[in-house]
Amino acid sequence: MQTQTVRRSTGLPGLDEVLHGGLISERAYLVRGGPGTGKTTLGLHFLMAGVAAGEKALLITLESSEAQLRADAAAQGLDLQGINFLDLSPTRDFFAENRSYDIFSAADVERDPTTRLIVDTVTELRPTRVFVDAVTTLRYLAPDPFQFRKQALSFLRYLVEHGATVLLSSEPTETVPDDDLRFMSDGIVQLDVSPVHGVLRRSLAVTKLRGSDFEGGAHSIRLTARGMEVYPRLVPVAHERDFVAEVIPFGLAELDQMVGGGLERGTITILSGPSGVGKTTLGMRFMHAAASRGERAVVYAFEEQLDTLLHRCRAVGIPLQGVLDGGTLAVVPVEPLRFSPGEFALRVRREVEEKGARVVMIDGIAGYRLTLAGDDLVSHLHALGRYLKNMGVTVLMVNEMDTITGDFQATGVGLSYLCDNLLFLRYVELGGEMRKAVGVLKKRVGDFEKTLREFEIADGGLRVGAPLTGLRGVLTGTPEPVGALPGHGEP
Repeated sequence: MQTQTVRRSTGLPGLDEVLHGGLISERAYLVRGGPGTGKTTLGLHFLMAGVAAGEKALLITLESSEAQLRADAAAQGLDLQGINFLDLSPTRDFFAENRSYDIFSAADVERDPTTRLIVDTVTELRPTRVFVDAVTTLRYLAPDPFQFRKQALSFLRYLVEHGATVLLSSEPTETVPDDDLRFMSDGIVQLDVSPVHGVLRRSLAVTKLRGSDFEGGAHSIRLTARGMEVYPRLVPVAHERDFVAEVIPFGLAELDQMVGGGLERGTITILSGPSGVGKTTLGMRFMHAAASRGERAVVYAFEEQLDTLLHRCRAVGIPLQGVLDGGTLAVVPVEPLRFSPGEFALRVRREVEEKGARVVMIDGIAGYRLTLAGDDLVSHLHALGRYLKNMGVTVLMVNEMDTITGDFQATGVGLSYLCDNLLFLRYVELGGEMRKAVGVLKKRVGDFEKTLREFEIADGGLRVGAPLTGLRGVLTGTPEPVGALPGHGEP
């Protein structure tokens, strides 16, 4: 009969998700990274989760003192009550004492007392969780790498055989690598930090986990006033729910006619066009219509503040305040460089899974690109869009084009394959005046109108006119009457 694998929570829900449930109990795991990457913070969360579950937790500290660790934890909002400490860090008296050894090396003299303290503490306490911070220090108590490997392996086996799940922190360098620790550990969590556009971006990757699958790749993390938070990389296939396929109208009769009645549930629509042509306004018209029907609609505004958006929509007959007050519409301003892609994806997931969002608008793709800070735009948008589709969410993405007139481009960044529907707006010159036109380039489900219509934003609201027939070259921005000779047409 196969026994069920027992998992120990790391105390970080996001990391538990990456680990497919947590750490397998009674094994040893290595947390590695440079200074300031969050190794100790992660270890403290691991111990705190054990205390919360009624388990005995032991922190063996070889570098920072217990007093310093408690002070640092308090500054991060972490409560270490219930955690047992074995403080093996050097005291302030160490510097003043004569620590020269004429016959034996310091490692030979100090190893045995350290070992006895650890053995006595583990035997007395019988902890379920042990965090050793930092195991790298034990290397200096061994006379050579071979002896360190033997002693470290024996140390881990001793702890595990006494029922402990062990977490070790390591800070490798070029001169002092930790390859031996990586080989003997059952799992490895790598922490990294790097500056991106003047902002520190932290990440976590699980590179090894014996006896279990895990979510690979880099996952975003953040150190906050509550400790560490982990934002798992979005894996669309892991999320899906049933939904009713139905058409959602814009609420503009002419536009709904163009798109065959509206946009289908669980589809992605890109609104594409140059600056100022009305992409966001048209998108907000759709979001207001959905929220007015009682659907939870969420707008992620990368490019406008809420007050500006409210004022602009109110001026063109889109009264957002009522649905905002009623809770069916949420407008979330997003500072692009503040959030990592993983953190933003988790915010979207919480809206969908916890608050029941049915319609989501990303305004716009250019601001989202800044959030990625050099990462691949298409792959991240693909994952986010596929997740939302799987959850039955209708998605609008606003994409700004650089060209005002001239040769027509759909999206400019290779995103057209991601969408089910592609609506474009552009400027055209008619009768010596700058006008706007709207058209449908793509619709995967159902038929759509192949003509273009004039699009107008006025104080009274949005207006979609009759099809622009009798003209050719509308997509160039300078249309001519059908039948006019080249160079002789009147715009």
